[in-house]
Amino acid sequence: MKFDRKNPLTGEVASSAQAMQPADISAIVESAQRGYEEWSEIGPNDRRTVLLKAAEALQSKQAEFVEAMANEIGSTAGWAMFNLMLATSMLREAACITTQISGEVIPSDKPGLLAMAVREPVGVILGIAPWNAPIILGVRAVAIALACGNSVILKASELCPRTHALIIEALSEAGFPEGTVNVVTNAPADAADVVGALIDHPVVKRINFTGSTEVGRVIAKRAAEHLKPCLLELGGKAPMVVLEDADLEEAVKAAAFGAYMNQGQICMSTERLIVVESIADDFTAKMTSKVKSMATGDPREGKTPLGAVVDQGAVERVNALVEDALAKGATALTGGIANNVLLPATLLDDVTDEMKIYRYESFGPVLSVIRAKDESDAIRIANDSIYGLSASVFTADAARGLDVAKQIKSGICHVNGPTVADEAQMPFGGIGASGYGKFGGKAGIDSFTELRWITVASKPGHYPI
Repeated sequence: MKFDRKNPLTGEVASSAQAMQPADISAIVESAQRGYEEWSEIGPNDRRTVLLKAAEALQSKQAEFVEAMANEIGSTAGWAMFNLMLATSMLREAACITTQISGEVIPSDKPGLLAMAVREPVGVILGIAPWNAPIILGVRAVAIALACGNSVILKASELCPRTHALIIEALSEAGFPEGTVNVVTNAPADAADVVGALIDHPVVKRINFTGSTEVGRVIAKRAAEHLKPCLLELGGKAPMVVLEDADLEEAVKAAAFGAYMNQGQICMSTERLIVVESIADDFTAKMTSKVKSMATGDPREGKTPLGAVVDQGAVERVNALVEDALAKGATALTGGIANNVLLPATLLDDVTDEMKIYRYESFGPVLSVIRAKDESDAIRIANDSIYGLSASVFTADAARGLDVAKQIKSGICHVNGPTVADEAQMPFGGIGASGYGKFGGKAGIDSFTELRWITVASKPGHYPI
């Protein structure tokens, strides 16, 4: 049995994929366990070789990825190629990590005792990836896990099953032992049951999930019933603070990129533009001019910086937030309400905490300007959120910027840079309602290994009984 994913812009069938059922999960998990048993015994340099081949195989599918992302989720070619570039880098970084999964010898009070902290692979890892940056987040869900010697199951998004399946096809071509890399696809109606079956299976040892905070809570609760650790990268409401001494031209460029790249459908997207009152009028004038220059169009034509949002549900969500803000006193400097998935870049001024858009993640091409009295007030506003993934502050004084960054409660903060940024080797993750745990580079090793204490005694023991 198969299910269809339709193009959000045309309504035509974009892809078809197997509609797996909970009854299919045991066979997949058991195959993954066999793959783990073989892959975990392979040395680090041989693992490195396979991961480097996987990076090349992924890169070779550029045309297929661009087509799949345009048809399944309305992505521009530029966004698809950026996805592919960073995902390829993640596989190469994972290849480098294979020889850095190290332990340590710890001094013991017991004479003649060699005490070691040793990191070992966990087993079968479940990675649940979303649709919005599908190659990046699909690869991120499995790359470091594989480097550490685990086998993986990628639970593909129902909105981009072909894109996620292409990742597993590329990995399979690289030469992993049979069963080491696996993909699960399912119809939207079966998602809860299929994910539940995966989490519940005793052979699945750990789960990582990137997606909404609401779904993350459900997954964490289900995993907790089995005492299975989770790595969760969830929603965000990223603030960008612009202080009175900031370079406004640079701040405008960073805000536009951070807010509207991929139509604002990024967990790090700039959602709150917190501007000190003394420069707010000047800044919003420059920002309005920039946003008005950012057209939206059919991503298949490649003529505009913005493409389609993922579905009509996204349109309705963004429209409702904009309508609520306007009704409560906000001003639309540009953009506004739309009736199809080609949402315009929208900039709202005079947003206050009485408006839903002040707190709720829009996950669309809409940016809210919130005026602050001064630096202290800007920090207060930045921290007035349940989320804490990414943040940014603009100032001409680097020391001041670092001081402000330390006061903002977020897993990531950039001084004089956009809220949207990612590199394969960096620790990536949030706090609060944005989740816990870290992907990326050496920081990711902890999420995908077990740390064990192992000792070897070389002298006779002395015991009290």
